Amino acid sequence: MNNKVSVFMPTKVSTISWWAFIQSVGPAVLVCVVLVWAALHFVKSAPPHTLTISSGPKGSSFDTIAQRYSAILARSGVQLKVVPSAGSLENLNRLTDPKSHIDIALVQAGLTSNADTEDLESLGGMFYQPLLIFYRSPQPLQRLSELSAHRIAIGAEGSGTRYLALALLKANEIEPHGSTVLSDLEGEAARAALLHKQVDAIFLTGDSASPTTIREMLHADGIRLFDFPQASAYVRRFSYLSKLTIPAGTFDLGENLPPADISLLAPTVELVAHSNLHPALCDLLIEAATQVHGRASPLQTAGQFPNASIHTFPLSSEAARYYKSGDRSFIYRYLPFWLASLLSRLLIVIVPLFVVIVPSLRYVPLLYRWRIDSRIHRRYGELMELERQALGTLSTERRAELLEQLEAIEKSVISRRMPGSHAEQVYILREHIDFVRKKLLGQEVPQVFTHSTAQHSR
Repeated sequence: MNNKVSVFMPTKVSTISWWAFIQSVGPAVLVCVVLVWAALHFVKSAPPHTLTISSGPKGSSFDTIAQRYSAILARSGVQLKVVPSAGSLENLNRLTDPKSHIDIALVQAGLTSNADTEDLESLGGMFYQPLLIFYRSPQPLQRLSELSAHRIAIGAEGSGTRYLALALLKANEIEPHGSTVLSDLEGEAARAALLHKQVDAIFLTGDSASPTTIREMLHADGIRLFDFPQASAYVRRFSYLSKLTIPAGTFDLGENLPPADISLLAPTVELVAHSNLHPALCDLLIEAATQVHGRASPLQTAGQFPNASIHTFPLSSEAARYYKSGDRSFIYRYLPFWLASLLSRLLIVIVPLFVVIVPSLRYVPLLYRWRIDSRIHRRYGELMELERQALGTLSTERRAELLEQLEAIEKSVISRRMPGSHAEQVYILREHIDFVRKKLLGQEVPQVFTHSTAQHSR
């Protein structure tokens, strides 16, 4: 029989069991990391400080508007690069071409492209773009079909003017390669050709002509502005067109131009962007558009544009939010753009931490205590199992084997670091280990000791 009695060895007690603490805090830290990653992954990064817009021919109203956007965005530290184009159709084609690196563009409603436009979204209708048809004739024309077999300048390839002109002429059975001569002259070149009788009619819109050119045509002798008596019928056939009634004297009160009320057709021009446009930039662009297009003019009432209800491309969700709230978010409204951008991203990361992680930290000490208690309870389970095995008559070999197991249990308790807050439980456990050892050795256990250990175990 092994009569060896184990002498108490000092237990390694420290103020904290760092490994146990790390295991306890680990889940909370992991959740924290996942939240931060999700915030950074699913929320857009900081907005870029440079955007590129495809506008229109140099000097056209499209180009002028893009330059005004650029000046307004520059106040917020965002550079808007203006890239001239042939007009709306080229703008749309550039947006669908990844190699063009165009972020936004002014696009006339009703245009179509053979390329994939699924990535494009509208920031709303920005303004009406009236179609102005100037012609030379001794008598006013009543229908576009009367231009058949004449020479007509319909604008350059890639312009919205040409696209719309071809659609309207086709509806009047006038098509290319027929008796009617269609040229690609636009803007100032078209004006000069009409004045010099090189063409009989010209189509002008804002994406192909400057305001100066249009104004000069209105004052040119012998030149008439086409009135659309059938405007309502055109609007029914072409859903992207609107009928505009221009009162007499709208363009020039002194000379009373036009001399009588006339009807014009006008598609709406949209500001089109890619679906990944940063929300902060979306707000800036609509705010700039509001400053440029929000006032009353001969063609619109105050506050009519920008307009969220007039669009042919799907309306951006961020644009819809802006139109609904009527303003930029709070921090972008009162802070510099770069600072607001930084703060908004920090809030996206910090708020989940405070809302989810901070309240959960109150449970970390409980979890930590539970982990330490579970280790002590595990040893008690081993001790109870060993005591059950010692019931009855034991052989010398079996007794020695159980004593070795008991010594292993005690060694595991001694070797593992425990926080000082659990030192009492550890020493009580060692008293109970010694209690079982005495029973295995057949030694008498004092009654006081028995009651004392029972009291502690309770």
